[in-house]
Amino acid sequence: MSARDEQPVADAWPALATAALRVAFGIIWVVNAAFTWMPQFSALYVGYLHNAAKGQPDWSSFWFDGWIALVTPNATLFIWLTRIAVTALAIGLLLGFARRTLYVVGALFSLLVWSTAEGFGGPYAVGASNTGTGLAYVLIFVALLAINYRSGSSPYSIDYYIERRWPAWRRIAEWSSARPPREARPVSWRVQVPVLLGIGLLLFFLIAGLHSSLNVKATSPAAAAAAVSPMALASREPVAEPHDARLPPLQDGPSITVKLDSTDMATEIISGVQYQAWPFGGSVPGPVIHVRQGQTVNVEFTNRGAMPHSIDFHAALTPPNLHFADIQPGETIRFSFEASVPGAFVYHCGTDPVLLHMANGMYGAIIVDPVEPALPPADQEYVIVQSEWYTQQLSGTLMGPDYEKMLAMQPDLMAFNGTAFQYRDHPLTAAPGERVRLYMVNAGPSLWSAFHVIGSMFDKVYPDGDPTHARSGVSTYTVAPGEGAVFDVVIPEAGLYPFVDHSFAHLEIGAVGILDIREPGTEHTRKPPIEKAAAPPAAAAQPPVVAPAGPYRFDPERGAQLYASTCAVCHQASGAGLAGAFPPLEGNSSVLDDDPARQIRAILHGMQGEEIDGVVYPAPMPPFGATLSDVDVADIVNHERTSWGNQARQVTPDQVKAQR
Repeated sequence: MSARDEQPVADAWPALATAALRVAFGIIWVVNAAFTWMPQFSALYVGYLHNAAKGQPDWSSFWFDGWIALVTPNATLFIWLTRIAVTALAIGLLLGFARRTLYVVGALFSLLVWSTAEGFGGPYAVGASNTGTGLAYVLIFVALLAINYRSGSSPYSIDYYIERRWPAWRRIAEWSSARPPREARPVSWRVQVPVLLGIGLLLFFLIAGLHSSLNVKATSPAAAAAAVSPMALASREPVAEPHDARLPPLQDGPSITVKLDSTDMATEIISGVQYQAWPFGGSVPGPVIHVRQGQTVNVEFTNRGAMPHSIDFHAALTPPNLHFADIQPGETIRFSFEASVPGAFVYHCGTDPVLLHMANGMYGAIIVDPVEPALPPADQEYVIVQSEWYTQQLSGTLMGPDYEKMLAMQPDLMAFNGTAFQYRDHPLTAAPGERVRLYMVNAGPSLWSAFHVIGSMFDKVYPDGDPTHARSGVSTYTVAPGEGAVFDVVIPEAGLYPFVDHSFAHLEIGAVGILDIREPGTEHTRKPPIEKAAAPPAAAAQPPVVAPAGPYRFDPERGAQLYASTCAVCHQASGAGLAGAFPPLEGNSSVLDDDPARQIRAILHGMQGEEIDGVVYPAPMPPFGATLSDVDVADIVNHERTSWGNQARQVTPDQVKAQR
């Protein structure tokens, strides 16, 4: 290309680049405009202002208070004004309409958003550019203003064509109305194509990122900490030392002395994960207190923590303003009460906010045995305290409290005796035919328990510890937060019997243990009586998906049929999986891997509990090696590798055969 030919291109580049920047910015504003028309935007409009007002310094409080007072009674008006403004800015940027005025209005509008709904752009986070989108928009509008001032009219805008018909329009669109409109210079496709591709690429990522924009929380230290689940950090190894669930013996005499202190210390809430708790007596739950009805309990409670605490006994009939009073760090309170009512009770910290103190591990169980009539003798006696953990990551595998989750009643873990899953890995034991007594206390602090032993029935349930109030033949019994009950179970046959919170969402996050029923010194040798089912009647049989003869060639239709009949029930027809249970196949690293071995082995031999893209999925995948041929498996694998946007190397039946 000659120098003469290159000159028009060089002259056109500023206008072309400016137009590309403006259009790309306009596409971002189109996405913003789309969000403003969603119901959630209008529902939370006033909430954005209140959220931004939190944590502001005193000097700026008048600004936010004024906007809240103005907007709250006129929310509908401001919602529509915002929608119209954002939509108009988006259209104006895309078309290049009234650019000078548009850039000034856009900068002022973005400055207003930054200083109100965004609360001046905080919070700031290491590794995140979270200085406030509004402020970044202001700077882009200012940059466009500066370019507009220097370059004047642009042939890549609707303003250019309006000005040619009505020159006075330049007062709205340009900074300098005296400068004549610039002639449009032809630019080769060699120059225009990269610019258009760049705009197209930006558009692709913006559209592809819409789901994330709607569902992913803004980057901040709090959001990042709350997003880490203790289950994701848990060790694969069982808890080394389970909490001793055995009921401690009674103490003789008319009274007993209970000395408790509160401390600040880490406790294990699931294998390998610690929580910065405020326990009684150095453990969560606190020490079990076992007394006889009529005994006097002399309490000596010392606060060795860093904040006020108290102790509240549900078994006590006593003035709470005197004996459940807050004490400061380094103080001790002493009081006595008579354990006059039998049953299983909770004791806990009652200092405001009680929710926080209890959820931080400040609870324990007190068991009061009835005197007359007494409970029938039991062979094994265990104390189970159910509770919830609401966590956010402090550092590494150390978690701390998340008060927002507590208020929303969204626990990360449910636990029996403080540690999730510990009695699944370390079962409680008894012999066949023995009476096993479970003193179950629900410390909460917020969720009910539906207590149940799988494969058995409660012989007796004592709702309040009075034997005359016993219920017989109970399958599942609810225990409210702050309540306790006594459960007797007699299991005649050896086996492994899970005890659970039958609210299965609670079971999945830790509220499960096992009663190991067998004679001491023996092992469980019996196997489940499973046999291969008989073939269905011929009339009801589904026609098989026949493999074509000859050399293998992937048949997409056959692969889709095999996937639908074999895999879709769990991984869904869309390949999206089931969150928390079955992994998605769309974008799955194993599916996209050039080495298909892991994907093939999963279909042939099954899979459970393995980490996939950073998530461990508990639901088992059964093996299909016995029912699917090498060609069948190859077609399923290739269907997964070529569907839902996946583009991975296809496999052959020989590769499947090598993994059998």
